[in-house]
Amino acid sequence: MHFLAAVTPPVTGSAALVASVVLGAIFGVLLHRGGVANYNVIVNQFRFRDFTVLKIMMTAIIVGGLGVLALNSAGLANYHIKAANMLGVVLGAAIFGVGMVLYGYCPGTAIAAAASGSIHGLVGLGGLLVGGTLYAFSFPWIAKNILPVGALGKVRLPDVTGVPALVWFIGLIAIALTVFFLIERAERRATVSR
Repeated sequence: MHFLAAVTPPVTGSAALVASVVLGAIFGVLLHRGGVANYNVIVNQFRFRDFTVLKIMMTAIIVGGLGVLALNSAGLANYHIKAANMLGVVLGAAIFGVGMVLYGYCPGTAIAAAASGSIHGLVGLGGLLVGGTLYAFSFPWIAKNILPVGALGKVRLPDVTGVPALVWFIGLIAIALTVFFLIERAERRATVSR
C-alpha cells in the first residue's frame, strides 16, 4: 500500500463536479445493465424469487468497504462517522423498506429507471422529493424527540467491540461468500426443477 501514499489529493473544484456527474452516469448505467433499474427485479427480491439485488448490494458493500479501508489505511481518506442514533436508524430503515417494497425502487435505482424512460420511476421521484422535503421541515422535532433515544454517538463496530476493522471485513466477506453459495445452489435447484 506504500504506492498509494504518492497519489495526489482528490479532485476538487469544478473538476470534482464534472467527475461527480460522469461517475454518477456510469453508476446509473451499471445499475441499469445489472438489472436493478427494473421494477420486477426489485419486487421479486422481496418475494424471494430473484436475488440480483442482494448479489449486487453485497458485492458493492464488500468492494466499497475494502476500498475505504485501504484508502483510510494509506492516509488517503478519513472516516466521517455519523452518530449511531438507534431509534432513528430503526424507524428510518422501516420507512425506507416499506417505501421500497411499495414503490419497487430505492432512490438510486429510481433515478436510473426514470432516466431509462420509466414513467412510474419518474412519478416516484416526485414522492422521494416530497418525502425529503417533509423530513427536512420536521427535522427539528425529530432531532429533539427521536434521535436522542438510543443514541450511541459516533461509533463503529470496531470501537464498540474492540475487534479490528479488518477482522469485521473478513467476517463480512465470509458471510457474503456463504450467502452467494447458498443463492447459487438454490437457483440451480430451481432451474433443474423447471
